[in-house]
Amino acid sequence: MKDYLTANKKWWNNVTPIHARSKLYDLEEFKKGKSSLVSVEQEEIGEVKGKTILHLMCHFGMDTLSWARKGAIVTGVDMSDNSIRLAKKLSREIKVPAKFKCCDIYNLPNVLNEKFDIIFTSYGVLCWLSNINKWAKIINHFLKKGGMFYIVELHPFTNILSFDFKIFYKYFKKGPYTDDSDGTYTDWSAPVKGITYEWSYTMSDVINALIKEGLKIEYVHEFPFTMYDQFPGFMEQNEKGHYVLKNKRIQIPLLFSLKASK
Repeated sequence: MKDYLTANKKWWNNVTPIHARSKLYDLEEFKKGKSSLVSVEQEEIGEVKGKTILHLMCHFGMDTLSWARKGAIVTGVDMSDNSIRLAKKLSREIKVPAKFKCCDIYNLPNVLNEKFDIIFTSYGVLCWLSNINKWAKIINHFLKKGGMFYIVELHPFTNILSFDFKIFYKYFKKGPYTDDSDGTYTDWSAPVKGITYEWSYTMSDVINALIKEGLKIEYVHEFPFTMYDQFPGFMEQNEKGHYVLKNKRIQIPLLFSLKASK
């Protein structure tokens, strides 16, 4: 069996410094006080002051720290050593308290012994999950009774499309898919290359995994925009800064959000 975790962790360690320098993350403006959160999650999650938040797959913690700036008590988790190291550095530099743990989320119950009011995850996370049912178990394990799980994510429908906007992948094939392409989503010309393994899940996979754990689905929302240039050459930014398809005749879902309660 291939060691998917080791390969993916190596790739994320390599791209972390590239992401930290990128225009997409805009780290310098973040340090000056700009929130990395966007309107979707802020409006849908609402007030977080005094609430405990577990941020799964937090990368280098910008969203985690943005929630902390709003008064939340935050814990961020990511498998990348370099990402967590940078997250801790950012926390100290901007003087915003946060806990960060470097851990594969499936191993998290062995290193973290808390329950949380809110569990949050966002934008490009599902494809890194080798087992979505086990992921749902982790969410259920760490969520307080009466707590909220919230995800905003690239819509699974877009999983069938290649970066040049062609139907390429199979919607119902789970993977893993092997990716050995150059660059990263913040810079496709970046001098980084490595094999990653990714998975694809349908909307029903996500919803049913959470239902199976006894969580109540409060809503599922779909959006005709996304947060980065997912299909270069086919997208443009609108007045709100969202990326939309240039061809307005094409109407497909690009993002979805889901709220579940315990």
